[in-house]
Amino acid sequence: MFPGMGGKVNPRQLERQMKSMGIDMYEIEGVKQVIIKTADKDIVFNDAQVTVIDARGQKMYQLVGTPEERPLEKEIPEADITLVAQQAGVPKELAKQALKDTKGDLAEAILKLSGNK
Repeated sequence: MFPGMGGKVNPRQLERQMKSMGIDMYEIEGVKQVIIKTADKDIVFNDAQVTVIDARGQKMYQLVGTPEERPLEKEIPEADITLVAQQAGVPKELAKQALKDTKGDLAEAILKLSGNK
């Protein structure tokens, strides 16, 4: 809380006090989507409201919205695809799909494809 406000916050007074301290606050208009990328997932905000708080050149971004977590698909090494395709005697496209289905488990993918022949 800001001193001298007496528990009541007058938006105009607050804005003046922030300006006097060198703090500027504004909303970014027209935001369509915000994506936060991590090592194992993306966090997507489709209905985001983004406010910038600029304190003497130091910018902070406040994000408000509903997050949707999307796990990242792991990249399957070409060597694994080739091995599964050769061992199961199937095209690489089928081998790649089997590896995706088995979350990269080579043995399970080969068994799965060998049983479907």
